[in-house]
Amino acid sequence: MSSETRNLRIVYMGTPEFAVPPLEALHSSSHEVVGVVTVADKPAGRGRKIRESAVKQCAVSHNIPVLQPIKLKDPAFLSELSSLQADLFVVVAFRMLPKEVWTMPTLGTFNLHGSLLPAYRGAAPIHWAVIRGEKKTGLTTFMLDEQIDTGQILLQKEYEIPQGATTGNVHDALLPIGAQLVVETVHGLASDTLKPTPQDHQRVSHAPKLHAENTQLNFDLEPHALVQLILGLNPFPGAHYGSFKFLKAETCLEQRPTEEPELESFNKSLRLNYAKGSIQITEIKPQGKRLMSGKDFINGIKDSNMKL
Repeated sequence: MSSETRNLRIVYMGTPEFAVPPLEALHSSSHEVVGVVTVADKPAGRGRKIRESAVKQCAVSHNIPVLQPIKLKDPAFLSELSSLQADLFVVVAFRMLPKEVWTMPTLGTFNLHGSLLPAYRGAAPIHWAVIRGEKKTGLTTFMLDEQIDTGQILLQKEYEIPQGATTGNVHDALLPIGAQLVVETVHGLASDTLKPTPQDHQRVSHAPKLHAENTQLNFDLEPHALVQLILGLNPFPGAHYGSFKFLKAETCLEQRPTEEPELESFNKSLRLNYAKGSIQITEIKPQGKRLMSGKDFINGIKDSNMKL
């Protein structure tokens, strides 16, 4: 086994803000990022202005060549990708790659995932760790293979989730950790000192995509679990019910269960009462209005009780 680290030619693949710190860290390392692959530019917002991905903006600022294929099996894209002669592909928050892509470099392709695999395989690992009330989560680098999030593990880093943390809080805390982990993984592969280890498939859990049904308030949950659902869906997409989005909540000692869910002004705070009990709402967004604190909300309502 060689302990000598060689400088690698890397192609980096990613899209959102979460993928920017690792790209910045690799660009500052001894390795060379010879290309970036990201999504095509697309119109967004009310003005439908063309928006570039966060990763593209970062790459352009460092004069790194950018590839934006519509189809990852497009022969022209595969040819251009091959011409970069990369030793390694690094993937952070991108799309599923076809085998023609992830098997291309000599050292293969690794991905950064937002959980301690095999826990929370899937599209929304940070969200579901918070929703389920986990005390810790973390990040994993692993080699890509035929299935989603099943490849052999390279490195992991744990992170303790503070009480009351939102998904946004955890996401932001993981950014610098992810950057460091990606660079450490590249160094380990470059020096041949890092060997992949199989995942324990007996400990698998899943983090499915978020959609209208699993982001609606679930009144079958106990109050503490309903609070975690709200925190886990903050800041995006937001837990919703009726004409409201609920962004922050806390458990409360006094429980005032009601047959039908209702919002109540109680002791100068906003309570959500339902069949299982009560929680305190500290941030809420009525449809068509701004985000506001629970206290601001109760100052603007006429009745002390409001059915949802």
